[in-house]
Amino acid sequence: MPRLSATETARVQFRLNGRDTTAEAHPRMLLSDVLRHDVGATGTHVGCEHGVCGACTVLIDGVPARACLTLAVQAEGCDLRTVEGLADAGDGALSPLQAAFREHFALQCGFCTAGILMSLDALFAADPDADEAAIRDTLSGHLCRCTGYTPIVRAALAARDRIKGGTTDA
Repeated sequence: MPRLSATETARVQFRLNGRDTTAEAHPRMLLSDVLRHDVGATGTHVGCEHGVCGACTVLIDGVPARACLTLAVQAEGCDLRTVEGLADAGDGALSPLQAAFREHFALQCGFCTAGILMSLDALFAADPDADEAAIRDTLSGHLCRCTGYTPIVRAALAARDRIKGGTTDA
């Protein structure tokens, strides 16, 4: 990538939720800002801007990452997935994770939910049999200021079972 001054922009191309996407970004622009303000993927929330709260978690090439700690230019050529990519693109049906969160009242105020869903999506992709300890470990990277972790864990367990084809209730 060519060296840019602070006032120049770079064209950044990536796949976002299965669609080729292009954005112009200054070298110091954060991925969260480009996603929200330039691309319109507003499901990615920005909470602490220090990578602590996890609200901005997206998947970069299948790996959870804090969009508030990632420069937009680092996404060049990457496959990005945000919460908007969880629902079925064809009919808009909620993913098993989203449906379980709704059914178990795990949404709370909803601000941190997008990041939590992305981390759990990555967890279940890597470990479809993740147990409650693994789920709680994954959730430890997120701060829900509503302190509603019990319904979140319950929803995650139900989603895991649904994804595996088991029962829907934990």
